[in-house]
This record gives sequence, structure tokens and C-alpha cells, in this order.
Amino acid sequence: MCNLYSNTTSQQAMRQLFQVSPEHDHLGNAEPLTAIYPNYSGPVVRLEENGERELVSLSWGFRTTSKSKKTGAIIKPAAWNNARDDKLTRAGLWRKSFINRRCLIPASSFCEAKGRNPATCFWFALKGSEPRPPFAFAGMWQLSRYETKEGPESAETYSVVTTTPNDIVRPIHPSRMPVILDPESYETWLNGNANAAQTLLRPYPAEKMEVVQQGEGLRADEGG
Repeated sequence: MCNLYSNTTSQQAMRQLFQVSPEHDHLGNAEPLTAIYPNYSGPVVRLEENGERELVSLSWGFRTTSKSKKTGAIIKPAAWNNARDDKLTRAGLWRKSFINRRCLIPASSFCEAKGRNPATCFWFALKGSEPRPPFAFAGMWQLSRYETKEGPESAETYSVVTTTPNDIVRPIHPSRMPVILDPESYETWLNGNANAAQTLLRPYPAEKMEVVQQGEGLRADEGG
């Protein structure tokens, strides 16, 4: 499960890579993000109603109302930050977003932890001529409506699609890894039908990835 990633790609580089024109960039003055956690905000590329690509900042994790099992009282909303690829068309939480609201999630590395007390963090990135070249996770977005202690709330949220791990991720996380899309697949993920999008849900080639950092409790801007 991916619970931490970074996006240190410059705003101009994101516009170029994801073919977003400046007038459709709504990030403001975006700063490099070395640690994005669930419930934090991150940049997302999605389609406007007219079909143009836009860059926006959304909150990571679809929200749903949560209640205490003991008292039935409303507690902190659940944040569903990962969506399994084998449940996208079957689970009600994901189905409509997978069919109608897919998005690209810009990233430069992601973290998986192994062990406990303390855990060792492994940061994965793509190989390239530059350190941690930019890429995109396959994602979905929605307007989440949920209840809190203070009453009903809503937020535009996104979730990362995960798949089975490849050979470099599996020793660290044996069951899941984020779906990483090649640039030539961006258009299909954003505009293709559900069947076409499903063909993209596969592990990224391990030989194109590397571990760029590892250590106890490392953020993406620390270590080697």
C-alpha cells in the first residue's frame, strides 16, 4: 500500500510533461513536496468539462463517514488513499470514479516500509538521466461528501490505483504497488473507455526502477 510519496517536479516541468497549458494550471505557486501523506494535498492532472487538461490541488484519500463501533458516534472520516485494480469495477466506492473521473497523479518517488520498531523506509524512483525523473500514478478523483462531528462536509479528493508488485518492490511490499503509467498511456487513461483503461493496470517494469534511498524514517529529501 502506498501511504507516502513525493513530487519535487517543478511546476513548469509538470505542465510540459502532462501537456497542461498555463491558463489551466490552478496550482498557484506550487512548492516541491518531499512528503505527501493521506489527507494531505497533492497536484493532480484531470479533465475539465470541455476536455482540456488542468492541474489542480486535491486532498489524498476518498473520504467516507466513520462511526464508533462502541457508541455509534461519528468519528474522524476514513481516507481511502489506495484503490485495488481488481476492485475498480466491483466496489461502489470506486466504480463511478474509475469510469468517469480518472486522473494522473504527478510524482517523483514513493516510499514503502519494511519491518517495525523501527521500520526501514525504501524510496523507489524511475531510472533516468536525471535524479528521480517525474512520472505519474494512475489515479481517480471525486467530490467526497461525508459527516464529521461538526456536521456534513465535502472535499475534492483523489486515490492512487494499485496493482501487484514487480520484482524490485515485492521484497519490500509483497502484495501491492502503485500503478505507474508511461507517458504514451496518459491520454488513454484520461480519455479512454473503462476497458482501455483496464489494460494499463499492470506492474511497471522492475528494470526501469531503482531504490534511491533507504533508512529509518527517511523523508524523500533526506539520505543519499
